[in-house]
Amino acid sequence: MKLENVSFEQAMEQLEKITARLEEGDVPLEEALEEYKRGMELSALCHSKLKKAETELAKLVTNDGDQPFRLDGEDV
Repeated sequence: MKLENVSFEQAMEQLEKITARLEEGDVPLEEALEEYKRGMELSALCHSKLKKAETELAKLVTNDGDQPFRLDGEDV
């Protein structure tokens, strides 16, 4: 499945499967490397989707009606 067609939930599910498989330790080295690379791509996709959602949420939510929304410890 191409990454642009993967939802956040699908990516997380795939990451969980990859993690479980690699933790078993029975994966040949070449296969483990491919799984690891796929996992890193999925992780980057999830991070990107979360940042996009955070940005959209920050545009919608304001504190006291005039201050931009901030996460704890984050400067806007």
